[in-house]
Amino acid sequence: MHASPRAGLPRVLEDLGTTLLDLVCGDPERADAIGGVIIHDPLDDPVLPRQALVLGVGVQGASEIARLLGTLGEAGAAALVVRSPAPQDAAVIAAAERSGVALLALTRGASWAQLAALLRSLLADGDVGEASPQTLGGTPSGDMFALANAVAALLDAPVTIEDRSSRVLAFSGRQDEADASRVETVLGRQVPERFTRLLEDRGVFRALYRSDQPVLVAPADTDGFHLPRAAIAVRAGDEILGSIWAVVDAELGPQRTRALHDAAKLVALHMLRLRAGADVERRLRADLLSTALEGGTGAAEALGRLGLTDYAGVVLALAVPDPPAPSGSADQHARHAAERQRLTDAFAMHLSAIHARAATALIGDVAYGILPVPHHQTGAEGAEDNAVRVAADFLTRVGDRLGPLIGVGTIARDGGALARSRQGADRALRVLRSGGHSRRLAHISDVQVEALLLDLADLAAARGDAPTGPLARLLAYDRRHDSALVETLRHWLNSFGDVPAAAEAMFVHQNTFRYRLRRVTEVAETDLADPDTRFALMLQLRLLRLPGAASP
Repeated sequence: MHASPRAGLPRVLEDLGTTLLDLVCGDPERADAIGGVIIHDPLDDPVLPRQALVLGVGVQGASEIARLLGTLGEAGAAALVVRSPAPQDAAVIAAAERSGVALLALTRGASWAQLAALLRSLLADGDVGEASPQTLGGTPSGDMFALANAVAALLDAPVTIEDRSSRVLAFSGRQDEADASRVETVLGRQVPERFTRLLEDRGVFRALYRSDQPVLVAPADTDGFHLPRAAIAVRAGDEILGSIWAVVDAELGPQRTRALHDAAKLVALHMLRLRAGADVERRLRADLLSTALEGGTGAAEALGRLGLTDYAGVVLALAVPDPPAPSGSADQHARHAAERQRLTDAFAMHLSAIHARAATALIGDVAYGILPVPHHQTGAEGAEDNAVRVAADFLTRVGDRLGPLIGVGTIARDGGALARSRQGADRALRVLRSGGHSRRLAHISDVQVEALLLDLADLAAARGDAPTGPLARLLAYDRRHDSALVETLRHWLNSFGDVPAAAEAMFVHQNTFRYRLRRVTEVAETDLADPDTRFALMLQLRLLRLPGAASP
């Protein structure tokens, strides 16, 4: 199964033109498939995929735009988006012609973040899916923008498709024919709160969700809401999925009412397919990522379908500690699972903002991410330090409410090394989860010794090895006499033989501590002056406190 062709620049202009984007100059037909959406950073030039759509946030002035068009042309970009009004200078037009990069203008008032989200949702169709998408009612399955345009053509009115929370899932063309409130809704991809409160107070939503027929909403003559709306709920059985809103000039006639009623059924199919497709794509991406991280014969194909064949990468592993809930608290565990999935989605968005090809999936209770590294930037220290910075920035953004932990592996310069990078990330994450650290982020090189101790504890537990020799005699003596000889030995070793410091740590008098230390040597039948003996005892004591250590 291969990835289907991605949307090209003409499709972007068809769906987002007139309302959000205007073509200033250049030939959009040159870009048959957009390779990704990249935000321009003048301080850190990003690596562009072929035929990238570059968002020039803060780029202004004819000379700066002309220079950037030339640079993007050398990198093979498809288009540059700047804030409107874009200068239609002769130098800009000539630069667009020479570079082959189209120049687009983003309308004032529109958010760059919303534009990026719209573009990525538009271009994501076919990233991991079927070669030829299915159709529902003649419209490609899940293509909500095409569906909105089809419904608008039937009703001869601009249309939005919204979910239960009044978020705009898609909108048709001709929104410039609507009123100011509709334009504000489309630009923000959300019905403003003052309008939703107005509709709730007027009982519009109650009427909408109680009927399967269109509801006419009279204008409010305030805040730019001066044209009537025809709305209908989108249902799947008894479940309300969302609604369709059309800006009309008068009450719908029988023919347009029937068309809107039929359209609601078709929109329901598309929304259900989108919801199911999101679940299927999430599972498929998790399977592909798991295959890539395990290595083996299928890793190369999995990396190819994830679009990571031409990259090195660093694996990051994110986990959330289990809640300290009593047994049988199913609701709390369900909420925790939902929050963990939302955190995984936020992690995926964070990594994709750093690199468009970053792949993330929840496998078991761990969210794994591959942060791609271009092959010409595969210096181990720099790439791994960058991955640590990316992880630290994510932890800062999400806070510590769930207490997320992230382990970072080593750089994998080819697909076969991803398994080792994952092992490193897993081992670093395990050290963090063992509870011996207050930190929430670790690179495997920073916790190598702790990871080795955990590995040794696993080996001892698997073989059933219990403490032997001097430590075993001390443990047995403490059990019989309820004494603290093992703790005395531990504090003495941790204090490098400094009796006053060890006694203070145990809150006992120095003479008492010296007496206990003599009893340690007598009961253990060993010589603490021997360095090998001290090392063996210290190692056994460390292993004794690790999770999974064999019971004495």
